[in-house]
Amino acid sequence: MSIENLTVSSLKAVSGFFPVAEVEPIELAPGVSLRLVSGEKAMMSFVTLQPGSTVPLHSHPHEQMGVGMEGELLLYIGGAEEKYARVVRAGDSYVIPGGVLHAAKTVGEVACTVLDVFSPPREDYLEKFRALYNKEVPGLAS
Repeated sequence: MSIENLTVSSLKAVSGFFPVAEVEPIELAPGVSLRLVSGEKAMMSFVTLQPGSTVPLHSHPHEQMGVGMEGELLLYIGGAEEKYARVVRAGDSYVIPGGVLHAAKTVGEVACTVLDVFSPPREDYLEKFRALYNKEVPGLAS
């Protein structure tokens, strides 16, 4: 099967250890990069946002949950107004059901990192990784 015709359902999880620092990054937007590790039914996305960067308001059908790891992030869940925003710091967690609008931006002059978990895995992220590196995301094999 060629790599271009793969879907999440045709991939299988593989056992192993995948040091995050060794996973090739994907740039989502200026100053926003992520490193992926995925299985068949869930995906981890280690997202780093540089100072002054933003993730625009968007939604997707995937359930998303996460935890702050370093720095601070202003996370909007439910819309772009301030009433939907909360600062996420290391150890803070959040849940975003599929279809709910959300956005994010850094707070202050320090980069921040969050761990996002998606279920099912984001097909768009898998495709972007394949296009950049011509291989599967760590944790998956065809």
